[in-house]
Amino acid sequence: MKKIDYKKELKHLYRPSPKRVNIVGVPEMNFLMIDGHGDPNTAKDYTDAIETLFALSYALKFMVKKGEIEIDYGVMPLEGLWWVDDMSQFDVTDKANWNWTSMIMQPEFVTQTLFSEACQQVKKKKTLKALPKIRFEPFFEGKSAQTMHIGPFSEEGPTIERVHEFIQSNGYKKTGKHHEIYLSDIRRAAPEKWKTVIRQPLQEV
Repeated sequence: MKKIDYKKELKHLYRPSPKRVNIVGVPEMNFLMIDGHGDPNTAKDYTDAIETLFALSYALKFMVKKGEIEIDYGVMPLEGLWWVDDMSQFDVTDKANWNWTSMIMQPEFVTQTLFSEACQQVKKKKTLKALPKIRFEPFFEGKSAQTMHIGPFSEEGPTIERVHEFIQSNGYKKTGKHHEIYLSDIRRAAPEKWKTVIRQPLQEV
């Protein structure tokens, strides 16, 4: 059986260096997505979204592994797009006003049909409040600046500022939404070791 490690194959996107900010070209990829609003630390909708995203992602993984394709792959990490209506007012400390899209990347052989079948399968086994909100669609980010933040989420501020300063000093401007990729299992790893990709789309001024 063929095995694929997408975090290795897409290392330039999912394993950036914490020592510097790099510019990457992020291609169109397919994602499971759920939208919401509010502080992720207190919003029940956020917890429900994560539970649903992983339930569907693992259902799809096992459907592919046991189906006609017979490919084994690791479920990709949770990602988050974060924004406010006026991004010039985006404040990393004022999370109550954040809008968010939680999402998990899916391999190219996961189709809309497989997604629909996985939804039906999961619906029979679990009661997931966010299941009616989930969608499967492509997402294109394009040219972006990114780096790795190591440490708790509450200390991301200086890392985010470093990315923003890099964008400005290199003749670009921010566009799109603040993007984070959560590589660590926060239930097991110590907060000072958490690894989070900080990404910001950009364009020339």
